[in-house]
Amino acid sequence: MNWYVDVLKKYAVFSGRARRQEYWMFFLFNVGISIVLAILDAVLGTSILQLIYAVAVFLPSLGVAVRRLHDTDRSGWWLLIGLVPLVGFIILIVFLASEGKAHENAHGPNPKAVPAY
Repeated sequence: MNWYVDVLKKYAVFSGRARRQEYWMFFLFNVGISIVLAILDAVLGTSILQLIYAVAVFLPSLGVAVRRLHDTDRSGWWLLIGLVPLVGFIILIVFLASEGKAHENAHGPNPKAVPAY
């Protein structure tokens, strides 16, 4: 749960780097919460809960994805490759799942080397 809360604390931080674990744990929690909200919305006959949640986590999701790309020494603008039908989404997943650079890059120090608090 710390991974999820840490990303929310960095609500609109687009600088720095994010480890794979930080990104994918946030993604996993998002999927889980979205499934629960979809079930609640189906029971209630609305779609407002999912909409509110999607709006609330849009910037944190964008921020952690940009920081994840920074860890692989890519610009955050690479997120736009996901707009290319089919192939872009696959390339983006490969970028997000790739191991980060072990050395310091233009976006900051290696997050694995920095102790987490």
